[in-house]
Amino acid sequence: MRAAINGSISFAQSTGAHLDVVAIGYERTIIPLLAIGVTAVTSVFEVEQARALERAEAALHAFDLQARNTGISYTSRALSALPTDARRIICASARVHDMTIVTQPQGGYDSCDNLILRGILSQAGGPVLYLPPTFDGAFSIRRVGICWDGSRRAARALHDATPLLCKADTLTIIATTAPDKVPAESSTAHLGEYLAKSGLPARIVSLPASRAARRALLSLATDESLDLLVMGGYGCSQLQERLLGTASHMLRGINIPVLMSQ
Repeated sequence: MRAAINGSISFAQSTGAHLDVVAIGYERTIIPLLAIGVTAVTSVFEVEQARALERAEAALHAFDLQARNTGISYTSRALSALPTDARRIICASARVHDMTIVTQPQGGYDSCDNLILRGILSQAGGPVLYLPPTFDGAFSIRRVGICWDGSRRAARALHDATPLLCKADTLTIIATTAPDKVPAESSTAHLGEYLAKSGLPARIVSLPASRAARRALLSLATDESLDLLVMGGYGCSQLQERLLGTASHMLRGINIPVLMSQ
């Protein structure tokens, strides 16, 4: 929660964006019924809903404490819902916003939060900004890396990120796929020409076409002091998915924000 609060407030400060903040308290799916009768059952569920709503309101209070004196524009709402309903609510809401800001899914376990974070990319219909769990600084877009394999999803991420790319000082095109696997008309060279025509010059670097590609991407992000990575969602190409893995695997170990589209 802390990373999402820090990152979204900082993003709004640096871009002038308006934030719609949603916090959902999970209602338990299994409640022990120790009493008999409809009235008693109804009361148990009402108490559980009230507790879930209290948890959501506590999260919003934490956000408000940090945001109230920053001058950003925001609205907030607290909800209570079963985990499956929470996922539907968040994904549906994402479709009527320009971008969704969440923390990165954590590997190793399938919590309710993780299932939502993994699924929102394919359901949002727009870009998702994934923040590392340790994010605690100012959101910056001075140095941006664009992961490119010539695919539709990579192009979608590129166009979704254009308002941010226009604010960057330096752009780096990161070739994530072997040149012979990229359509000639959407090669990194053509991308460089396209960006240059838009007044966005970029240099090109290539990742090794091997299973060490993800490790090389992490190293490159550090060496180039990148503030943001832009990439298409998992499944961009069979080769990239094999090299870099699914969304949660690609994000593992990346300690900078990543904008993804699908």
